[in-house]
Amino acid sequence: MLVHLDASAVRRWCSMAAEDLEAHRGEIDDLNVFPIPDGDTGTNLALTLKSANEAVAGDRSSAAGAVLRAMARGALLGARGNSGVIVSQLLRGLADGLDGAVEADAAMIVAALRRAADAAYAAVSRPVEGTILSVIKGAAEAAEATTDADLATVVQACVSGARESLRRTPEQLAVLARAGVVDAGGRGLVVLLEALATVVVGWRAPDAPPGPSRTAPRNRAALEAIREAGSDAFAYEVQYLLHTTEEGIESLKSVLQPLGDSLVVVGAGEVTTGPGSAHDSAPTGLFNVHVHVNDVGAAIEAGIEVGRPHRITVTRFADQVAAEGAGRYRQGTVLVAVAPGVGLADLFRSEGVLVVDGGPTCNPSTAEVLNELVSSQAARVILLPNAAAVDGVAEMAAEEARAQGIEVAVIPTKSPVQGLAAVAVHDVSRRFEDDVIALAEAAAATRFAEVTIAVRESITYVGRCQAGDVLGLIDGEVVEIGAEVAAVGISLVERLISAGAELVTVLAGSDPGGTEAAALLGSHVKAHHPLIELNAFTGGQPHFPLLIGAE
Repeated sequence: MLVHLDASAVRRWCSMAAEDLEAHRGEIDDLNVFPIPDGDTGTNLALTLKSANEAVAGDRSSAAGAVLRAMARGALLGARGNSGVIVSQLLRGLADGLDGAVEADAAMIVAALRRAADAAYAAVSRPVEGTILSVIKGAAEAAEATTDADLATVVQACVSGARESLRRTPEQLAVLARAGVVDAGGRGLVVLLEALATVVVGWRAPDAPPGPSRTAPRNRAALEAIREAGSDAFAYEVQYLLHTTEEGIESLKSVLQPLGDSLVVVGAGEVTTGPGSAHDSAPTGLFNVHVHVNDVGAAIEAGIEVGRPHRITVTRFADQVAAEGAGRYRQGTVLVAVAPGVGLADLFRSEGVLVVDGGPTCNPSTAEVLNELVSSQAARVILLPNAAAVDGVAEMAAEEARAQGIEVAVIPTKSPVQGLAAVAVHDVSRRFEDDVIALAEAAAATRFAEVTIAVRESITYVGRCQAGDVLGLIDGEVVEIGAEVAAVGISLVERLISAGAELVTVLAGSDPGGTEAAALLGSHVKAHHPLIELNAFTGGQPHFPLLIGAE
């Protein structure tokens, strides 16, 4: 039984967590009550921890805090899906809490768990109770409730709190209660914490009492997109990287907030030497500071007062060509899209868009998206995730790219048809901020529908479906249950057209039935709605015989 958590123990925890999540991958994937084939929470978490374990294996640090930071960094770059992103932020919070510690005692772990819970909540723009967030909060509160306890007691209390919070998730989310299930991300977090308890106490913690263990529908909470609007009240955009302390950041915010708007300060997760003298022992982080102001000098001086700003860029909104990135990045804006399918990838590439392979059930990692952003060599990038499950990874990759001096805007596209609609209005002659707004408006004005095959029995808003039923979804919700792909597709198109449409786009999936259904759908639109323009393509997307967009 361990008294302190040292570097070796962190390595064993990471390795065991990766193994355990891989072992539970199928269980968690299969626990998705949403009937479409996107039940990949277990896969996302297993791949996220696999990346973390690879990073730890290559780290030679002798301090627990340093190894944990390598674990958090590996998880961030390997994060897949929103659950993977949240776990990576949780690990980063733990690493921040143990920063510089050679080994951690019980009190330090309690404080670190609280910091991890706060970091996880801060990573989500609209936190929802009854999710993985509730589970980590319960774990932290249970650990805090121990008094003068040893490490084993704290960690076991943490696991018990997580299990109890997981059990209560159906009481917090009505959709879970209706299905009699618990949250999948929360279940994965319990597996992660149980691995820590095993390392600390030296034996496997007893299993939780039997009960419902199926999971909730896909967590749709995405990290908040940072989009540049270019306020009319302020003439300049100021952005710089800043080495400073957490206290320095709070002081900086208090100065910058009265100066302008669009203030965004993002921690890059890197720890360096202090901003002051060599004797300054305060933990110092690297932050990306962004603000719109009229007084450029005051905004920069505010950074100098609290740390060491560098890579400073100033953009005058009236200018068509920004000064940022000269010499290092090529001028202009590059579009990057996530695309599930060869045909879709070809469609985006034909419009000059760079493509990251992936989508539902095959989410790209943060590192894969980041690599495309950086390798584009562009000063400005517009990123199209094209799936709700990719939103969190897209935001995390964008944050990492911004720390490297690239200006990135994420358009919250939930389907490839919204991404194609956004690409169609892209104009290289526009100011970057105006182009972002135009693409976002085009995506938002495009309703999307999907036809897929149910992979399990489930309750939907329109009744019970069975495995093998054809499901029709509009804007992510099941609205039709049928037996034929073409018939369901035609019904969806009629629903979309009744709400108003001038252009309908149809993408046939990789299933041969999708091509035939797309042809029948096209004939229907031409026969019954001759004034509506129809575009039909072979998308090649898996799991969805038809994707439909209406503008």
